[in-house]
Amino acid sequence: MATETISPKIETPLQRFLRDFFASRIASLGSLILLLLVLLAIFAPLISPQNPYDLMALDVMDSRLEPGKLSADGKQTFLLGTDEQGRDMLSAIFYGLRISLIVGFSSTAIALAIGLSLGLLAGYLGGRVEAIIMRIADIQLSFPAILIAMILLALTGQGIGKIIIALVLVQWAYYARTARSAALVERQKEYIEAAVGLGLSPARTIWRHLLPNCLPPLIVIAALQVASAISLEATLSFLGLGLPVTEPSLGLLIANGYQYLLSGKYWISFYPGLALLLTVVSINLVADHLRDVLNPRLQTQ
Repeated sequence: MATETISPKIETPLQRFLRDFFASRIASLGSLILLLLVLLAIFAPLISPQNPYDLMALDVMDSRLEPGKLSADGKQTFLLGTDEQGRDMLSAIFYGLRISLIVGFSSTAIALAIGLSLGLLAGYLGGRVEAIIMRIADIQLSFPAILIAMILLALTGQGIGKIIIALVLVQWAYYARTARSAALVERQKEYIEAAVGLGLSPARTIWRHLLPNCLPPLIVIAALQVASAISLEATLSFLGLGLPVTEPSLGLLIANGYQYLLSGKYWISFYPGLALLLTVVSINLVADHLRDVLNPRLQTQ
């Protein structure tokens, strides 16, 4: 009787990546926390007890109430208390988290696109193009990121669009340097020589062949830069240079309660700070394991 042979199941690259990534409990926990925070931010208008941006709905009699206290009209319980303007802290955190994530992911995506494009061009073309792009990046990286962002916001004013632009101008140089280094390595390999020998255009060689092999380190840096962008936005908002008072982010919520910390009203700053900490830590946990998965040399045997 002939024995039936069972061929081993072949994993796709995506299945192998997901298996390796979620093999880490820490990475899985970070992903779960991050997913929960993203869902809270997306559905903030639906699940928030109050719209903290609606100034007409705020009551000054509800200002600085302790967690668990009822509103002045007795219709609402403030689970995390209120701030000095009578905003429900739980609702303000949901909306502030929404703004922080929008700023972090948007600025990182735009900066990645710009820096990746310039870095690949510099690494592939070389010569004067590389010199010009890299010197501009070197000049920008010689200054502290927060200093550049503060100058730009001081000149342009407050607003979510303006702070995204400021963060893009701060971040793009990191991706340009990394993409250029990766392109210099990949440019010497046989598949690039084959593409050039076949007469492919430089644009097709860069975007169809060079780009996919330069992406892994840039994905890791982008994941880390999301946390950095959120932290920088919170710092700028804490200093009063980020978003206006009518659109509080987590940093601005922390700033609003900073003066009350020593008077016992800890909740105004503590809970937004805890939300910011969970966001940054979860993104860093995901990014750290993402680096190990995308770089086999760093994986523990």
